[in-house]
Amino acid sequence: MYKPVIYPDHIEPLVQFVEETTPERIVAETYKKLQSGTSVKEMLLAGALAVIRSSDLPPGHHGGPLHPVAGLHAVHNISERLTGEFAMIPVVQNVALANKHIHHHSMGPYILAETEPASANDDVEATVEEMQYYLDRGAYHAMDSYYLFFLQKESPMQVLDRLLQVAVPKNMADDHYLLYPTFTWRALEYFGWDYAKYLIRPAVRYVTRPPAARVMLTIDELIEEHGLLSRVLRYKTDESETEAVTALADTIAQLDTFDDSPPILAKALADGLSLEGTVEGLSVGGSGLFLRSQTGNPMDVHINTGINIRRYLLSQPEIAMQTKLRALFTWNTGPEVKSAQYKLAPVLQPEPEKVSALPGRSQEQLLAEMNGLIDSLPIGERRPMTPIATWVASDEVKHAAVLAQQYADSNYDPAPLIDMLAKIACRDSFTEMHAYKHNQATYEEFHATRPSLRWKHLVSAVQAAAISHGRLQQVYDDAAEVIHF
Repeated sequence: MYKPVIYPDHIEPLVQFVEETTPERIVAETYKKLQSGTSVKEMLLAGALAVIRSSDLPPGHHGGPLHPVAGLHAVHNISERLTGEFAMIPVVQNVALANKHIHHHSMGPYILAETEPASANDDVEATVEEMQYYLDRGAYHAMDSYYLFFLQKESPMQVLDRLLQVAVPKNMADDHYLLYPTFTWRALEYFGWDYAKYLIRPAVRYVTRPPAARVMLTIDELIEEHGLLSRVLRYKTDESETEAVTALADTIAQLDTFDDSPPILAKALADGLSLEGTVEGLSVGGSGLFLRSQTGNPMDVHINTGINIRRYLLSQPEIAMQTKLRALFTWNTGPEVKSAQYKLAPVLQPEPEKVSALPGRSQEQLLAEMNGLIDSLPIGERRPMTPIATWVASDEVKHAAVLAQQYADSNYDPAPLIDMLAKIACRDSFTEMHAYKHNQATYEEFHATRPSLRWKHLVSAVQAAAISHGRLQQVYDDAAEVIHF
C-alpha cells in the first residue's frame, strides 16, 4: 500500500499544524507562530506542503493547491514590501486559504502518496517516448513519477520547459495551465529546489490531465513565416527602442480583437525589436486593455499576470526559444484574458477630458481620496445572482482609475501609492490570491518598464484594487482582532 508523503523533520510539525488547526482558529494560531519566531519562509512553506499533501484539485482550477501555491511569489514579495506587523497579513491570508482548502469537502479527504521516479532504462529520451502513452490518455497520476525522474537528470528550468511544451498549447482552455506551473517554479526559487520533488507534483498532474494539448499550427506557422527560430533574437532592450516600444504599446491598447496581436508581436520581433522590448510593449498595451475593460469580475486580472509571467519565461536562458515564442503569442488565448475582449470601452481609458476636469490636488490629497473612495465600497458583498463573468465595473471603480491617472500625470511619488495598493490587496479573501498576484505583477512591470510608459501599470493596479475591494475580507477582519497594525 502507498504511504503519505512525510516531509523533513524540521518542517513536518509545522505542516501538521496547518493541516490540523481548525479554520476558525487558523488566523489567530498562524499569527502566534509568526509572533513567536516562525519565519515567513517557514510558514509559507508549511502551508504549501500541507495543501499539496492534504487537498486535491477538483474539476476546474478553483480549489486544492493551485491558487495557494500560485500566490506564493506575490505573497512573500508583498510581505517583504510592507512594514511592521502589517507584513504578516499576506502570510496569514495564504496559510488560511491553504487551510480552508484542506478542510473543504470538495477537495478531500486526500493524501499525497509517496512515489518513486519512473523511467525507461534510466534514459531521458526513452522515458519521454514511454510516457507519451500515458500523456495521450491524460493518465496524470503516472506523470509526476516521470517528472521526478526528469528532476534527477535535468536542471529545474529544463524540466519546466518540458512541462510547458504540454502546458502552453492548453492555454486556450484555461490560463492556469501556464500560470500554475510557472508560479510553482517561482515559489521554488524562494524555497529552494530541494522541495521541487514535492511541489511540482500537483502542477504536473494539473497540466497533464485532460483535455489533450491542441496542435499549435497557426502559431508555429507564424513563427516560421517570420523566421524567428532561424535568427538570433536579442533579449535586452535599451533607450533606442523607446519609439518602437511606445508604438507597439499604443497598437495593443487599441485592439478590439485580441487575436490580432500575435502577428503584430511577430512582426515587431522580425523588424528587430528585442524580446524584452516586445514584452514591454505588450505589457503596457495590456494595462491599457485592462483599463478599457468594463469588467467587475475580480478574477479577470490575467491580462497583467499572464504577461508578467511571460516576461519571466523570456528571461530564462534554459527555456527553449520555441517555448518562449509560443507562450508570448498565446497570451491572448486564455478564457480569463479573452473575456475582457467582450467588455471593452470603445476608447482608451481613463478618458483625458475626465482627468483634466478634476480640480488640482496635492499628492497627499489624491492618495487620501483614492483610498477613501475604495474604502467606501461596501464590504462583505456576496456574489450577485448573475454569473461572475457578467459582473460590470461600477462608476466608482472607473473614477478611482481617473484619480490614479491624475496622480500619474502629476508625476507624484509612486512609492506611497504602491504601499497603499499593497495594503488594499491584503484585505482580499474572495479572489483566492488573484488580488495579490495582480498587485505584484503590476509592481514588477512598473519597475521593469521605461519611465515614459510605466505609470500605466499603477493606474491599472488602482482599477483592479477597486474591483476586488467590496467582496469578502473575512480573513483580514479576523486578523485585525489579533494583529496590531
